[in-house]
Amino acid sequence: MRALLLAAGLGTRLRPLTDSVPKCLVTVGGKCLLDIWLDLLLTDAVERVLINTHHLADKVKEHVAASPWRERVELVYEPELLGTGGTILANEAFFQGHSFLVAHADNLTWFDAGAFIARHAQRPPTTKITMMTFRTETPQSCGIIELNDAGIVVGFHEKVANPPGNLANGAVYILEPDVIAYMRSLNKPVVDVSTEVLPRFLGRIVTYENGVYLRDIGTPESLAKANVEYPELLRA
Repeated sequence: MRALLLAAGLGTRLRPLTDSVPKCLVTVGGKCLLDIWLDLLLTDAVERVLINTHHLADKVKEHVAASPWRERVELVYEPELLGTGGTILANEAFFQGHSFLVAHADNLTWFDAGAFIARHAQRPPTTKITMMTFRTETPQSCGIIELNDAGIVVGFHEKVANPPGNLANGAVYILEPDVIAYMRSLNKPVVDVSTEVLPRFLGRIVTYENGVYLRDIGTPESLAKANVEYPELLRA
């Protein structure tokens, strides 16, 4: 399987740190997010990784050039941001017509990538997406999902005051080529997976719950928490 790591964002909520450091190179416990992702994916579960860049792209390029994984990593620069779906469409050939993993390289997580991929391989045949989920302490600030008795996603509740539970979308997906075909049918270069794609696949999304660790480090407060939590997780 191949993977796309989305690393083109501006990281505006972490300014002034991200004025000089791309968000994917922000460090947690002495290790940058991008390295954590590459170690997680390329150890045994994923064949190659594509990373899209935009903000401070040269710094990402330099970092990857010095990585022990550099021979299995490709970079693609986006002069104009394309959105999650737009990036997938623009790089469709990289996935070679197979299912593929998509993740935001500026999130901090740990999980068994092999188990995640196995969950997708064993999904019900009518489903086209496997979505990683996690339990959140602040459901009102997350995208909460609703499942039916078969564990299929049947509803989204995006940052509502009283969501029906605390099972949140972790924004890590494995997608089938059918999803690219749908995005192509929209006939536009900029596509957002969360708002324009996932709602059209309700009833065709299965989940994989990450019970280990997942945190959006988009704010200084969340980054500070991660710097406490993540080293403790690794020592456990």
